[in-house]
Amino acid sequence: MRTNAPASETATEPETEAPEPVLGADLLVGFLNTLDVDEGTDVLDDPAAFDAWCEQNGVSAGDRSEAKSVRDALRSFLDGGTPALPSLELETTCGDRGVALRARTAAEAAVASSVVLSIQGSMGRVKLCAADDCRWAFYDRSKNGSRTWCSMGVCGNRQKARTYRAKTTTGD
Repeated sequence: MRTNAPASETATEPETEAPEPVLGADLLVGFLNTLDVDEGTDVLDDPAAFDAWCEQNGVSAGDRSEAKSVRDALRSFLDGGTPALPSLELETTCGDRGVALRARTAAEAAVASSVVLSIQGSMGRVKLCAADDCRWAFYDRSKNGSRTWCSMGVCGNRQKARTYRAKTTTGD
């Protein structure tokens, strides 16, 4: 609250609109990672956890089954599939900086983020970890876009150790 405002203004402050979600890689990766294959947990199965995720990302939860369908379709797409996304209406707006997509729900924000990344030509940098026991989503920021694992120190190291062990046992 402003302390230097006249008393008449402090009594009724104007309502502020909820902040728009920041569409892009971070939101999309976070949404995809609401499914944790390694831990066997799904944030979308826990209404309180999903509401907290949505609040943190500036969106409403919307229909959880729709959100799950969108997430599963996008994860399938990243695995090389050609899934059908649920039909969503994305609102477009014009503002000072140009034309933008407006997302209200988590599902809309994930699809809008995918559209933004596709237009930018960087959707191919959103990947799922190659480790079958992980499958964590990440944004590949490597120079040549060839990163395979979510973490070289964990998943990449495990795979390199497996490959090394396989070579040394067959070489005996």
